[in-house]
Amino acid sequence: MSDITTADGVVRGYRGRRVLRWRSLPYAAPPVGDLRFRAPEPVTPWTGVREATAFGFAAMQHRSGARIGPRRYQPTSEDALTLNVVAPIEPSSTPRPVLVFIHGGGYLIGTSALGLYSGARLVVGGDVIVVSLNYRLGAFGYVDFGEFGTPERPFDSNLGLRDQVAALEWVQRNIAAFGGDPDNVTIFGESAGAHAVLALLATPAAEGLFHRGIAQSPPADWGMSADDGRAFARRCIEALGATPDTAAKALITAGANDIRRAVDKTSDKVLRERPGLFPIAPVVDGEYLPQSPIDAITSGAAHQVPLIIGTNRDEGTLFAKFADELPTTPDRLHALLTRAGGAELESGVVAAYPGYPDAKVAVRAGGDYVFWRPSVTVAAGHSRYAPTYAYRYDFAPRALRLAGIGATHATELIPVFGAADSPIGRAFTAVGGRRGLLSVTRQFQDNWLAFARTGRPLPSWPAYNEDRRTTLIVDEITRLENDPDKAKRIAWQGIRVPTLI
Repeated sequence: MSDITTADGVVRGYRGRRVLRWRSLPYAAPPVGDLRFRAPEPVTPWTGVREATAFGFAAMQHRSGARIGPRRYQPTSEDALTLNVVAPIEPSSTPRPVLVFIHGGGYLIGTSALGLYSGARLVVGGDVIVVSLNYRLGAFGYVDFGEFGTPERPFDSNLGLRDQVAALEWVQRNIAAFGGDPDNVTIFGESAGAHAVLALLATPAAEGLFHRGIAQSPPADWGMSADDGRAFARRCIEALGATPDTAAKALITAGANDIRRAVDKTSDKVLRERPGLFPIAPVVDGEYLPQSPIDAITSGAAHQVPLIIGTNRDEGTLFAKFADELPTTPDRLHALLTRAGGAELESGVVAAYPGYPDAKVAVRAGGDYVFWRPSVTVAAGHSRYAPTYAYRYDFAPRALRLAGIGATHATELIPVFGAADSPIGRAFTAVGGRRGLLSVTRQFQDNWLAFARTGRPLPSWPAYNEDRRTTLIVDEITRLENDPDKAKRIAWQGIRVPTLI
């Protein structure tokens, strides 16, 4: 057993084969009852020893999103503001670098309890501390119901983002007790978790809570304007069966799953109406989040810390096959581009994708639109103010090529977390590619760990700038390339996500 005294009380983890683990440590009070739709509040300290050897709840979401194994689902609850800590067994004479992982899932699904996110291999190989966290999702984390609050019962905005800040504040208060260095914290995330990294860069309340960031496949220009946020919330209230006059009571008293279903239904409808607009996202409320993350970063208003940012070559294929919600068809792309700028802009984008409107080419274009296009903008913008390093993940073992998905969304998580020997890692290389997977694993982990220790990846990876746009192409044989896909980059310039109203 491993007892640690935190600012809130003693917690007891357990000793694994190679690491020490503490699971589901509370970093904020349960956001239930009077705290539903409110900013996170401090934990109530406890006496005695709190067991931290098992996972508690995942955040509220559809059951399928909290899948943690074959026919295994983590139970969900509004009471899920917890985090996990993994540390080396051997003590250290000096504080260790801390990596804080923010899971993805479109701000709708996901859990830090997923085995892939354990971080144990990073901990063992890099002599670091890894923290992973839950945060409020969907209806409870990313819909701004503030318009329907009352002086006696207000509703706060950007709750998922506020949760992430609260978790980082917990790290500042407590990580030294686990052997970590609160002055050397790297936040990293994938997909929506990568967008969260960028949102934290743009959040004034997060200043000083982390010292560098890694954004893996961020949909970097997600974000709702205040007007769009209000319009979406009104639709959600209607779907809940309430009116503006009864909304406050409904939000306070309705069952959690009833609220979730109403918001999920409304989100699905918006995705169909406005291809390219993702309404479950941080809201630019002018207070907690003064600007959209992409605008804050490109204007120099964001926290100017070192940043790694990149995407995967075949981002869109995963969604086209398994989660058909991106603008990856000619019809959706036409609707998106027509709304974004008309026929001239659309013709420029189409010309950059030879073979369009072939279905596979449309999938590539849609994936580029959501992930690569805005990430290039962020890399260029951030590089004006702070060290920035860009990558593209191209590695696709034969099994993924045969499946028609290639180097698709989220596949880089396998090498980042060193999961080549996990069941999913072995499935990826069942018909070849293990040597390549081990090679890209070393590339990712050596660079990520060097960055976490020093704020710089390996010397072989030069910083990004707008003149050369040097990008690390991660593959079985990794290389550097200046301004990859330049014609496509230029064709997408000036295109932004659509609005709801």
